[in-house]
Amino acid sequence: MTERALINDAMRRSGLSTAEVWIQYFALGGSLSQLEVEAYVEGRIDLPPLEREILAEAAQEGLCLDPPRADPRRDDATPSFIRALGAAGAVFLEAEAAERGRLDALEQLHLLDTPAEERFDAIVRRAADRFGCEIATLALIAQHRQFIKSAVGGAHQDLDRTQVFCNATIRSTGALVLTDTLEDERFRSHPFVAGAPHIRFYAGYPLRGPGGWLVGTICVMSLSSRPFTESDHRDLEALAQEMQHEVYPGWKAWNLL
Repeated sequence: MTERALINDAMRRSGLSTAEVWIQYFALGGSLSQLEVEAYVEGRIDLPPLEREILAEAAQEGLCLDPPRADPRRDDATPSFIRALGAAGAVFLEAEAAERGRLDALEQLHLLDTPAEERFDAIVRRAADRFGCEIATLALIAQHRQFIKSAVGGAHQDLDRTQVFCNATIRSTGALVLTDTLEDERFRSHPFVAGAPHIRFYAGYPLRGPGGWLVGTICVMSLSSRPFTESDHRDLEALAQEMQHEVYPGWKAWNLL
């Protein structure tokens, strides 16, 4: 039996689709697109030997997987090999399942509702000084609230996550910068822009936890608008990388920041 036939046989016996085998192949280090894998399985193209080996391993692992069933801590049936991808597998998940993955990662950090720590405070103070901002924070976004782990200035604790700028920042893979909140239609009616403390400037960078999930931010805020230069971007990212190392040193393995 040829290698392609063995892969097809393993897929038939495991009941996995080509798309599901591709996800497992990707998790094992495969570099080809789903379309290329589908074309190979269907006999329309050939693959380099290494990619065939990885794909064969992915198909064979499918035979060892239990049928999808609910984890006792979950109410979804997400296959374990998709969960193993972490944030990289979010594209294959429903929004609720992805949020559960994010919250699991946050819980693993054991930082929620803990006291201030100098290792975080020192970086937050430097951020406030570097950008000349009245407010700077290390914020963690929990299920329904924002927890401020470290702060300079008047940051409110345990605000509803829908009320905070950082909730928007964790939906981005890079910096969220608002040089003048009154000129951004997304935020000009925000309660902290239209009302006290009248935030006019915000710059935040997302931070990752286990699995590469976005769990919080380091950010600076001011009551006056201001420009944000390329040098500012570089310095904010550098501060974020320092904070990332303190929040979750394993972040580099995911190569996502």
